[in-house]
Amino acid sequence: MTLPVRPGPASVGGLFWAFTWLALQGFGGVLAVVQRELVDKRQWLTPEEFVEDWAVAQIMPGANVVNLSLIVGDRYFGWRGALAALAGMLAFPLAVVLALTLALAGVADDGMVQGALRGMSAVSAGLIAGTGFKLVAALRTNAMGVTACTALGIATFIAIAMLRVPLIAALLGLGLPATFWAYFCLMEQAQEPKP
Repeated sequence: MTLPVRPGPASVGGLFWAFTWLALQGFGGVLAVVQRELVDKRQWLTPEEFVEDWAVAQIMPGANVVNLSLIVGDRYFGWRGALAALAGMLAFPLAVVLALTLALAGVADDGMVQGALRGMSAVSAGLIAGTGFKLVAALRTNAMGVTACTALGIATFIAIAMLRVPLIAALLGLGLPATFWAYFCLMEQAQEPKP
């Protein structure tokens, strides 16, 4: 049985332009854009791979989507791909931010500008929530099972949003046991006989 050939970037340059396009689409929250582009449109990642890579990107220091660009770039072209994806994520957006900074320097305290920025933050929160709901289906194939993943998600929400537990404490208190549980489940799954 041969596995189907998966789509991927045709070149390092193509990877650069793909991540440039991703970065230029997202203002304040690119999770929804990245998921749509990498999973739905380009199909460079499966939903399960996206969830796993995004989880790794979140626990690494730095911006999540920048970390994800490094992971995806390395997957396809090694260190050259990682650098190309990183450059794509940062080069043009940096130029846009610098231009906007110069253009808006005199009106940053204006009430309409402040209101527009608050509105954009609400839209970003909605996009992130919508993407989260869309990716829930990927949990069906998770080694820990839907019940354990749901319980961890609820516990994390309660710890961070309601109890205001510091992030490092939540990572150590919930993330570390979850990591060991996932490792145990994966080892158990690997020992099961294949049909």
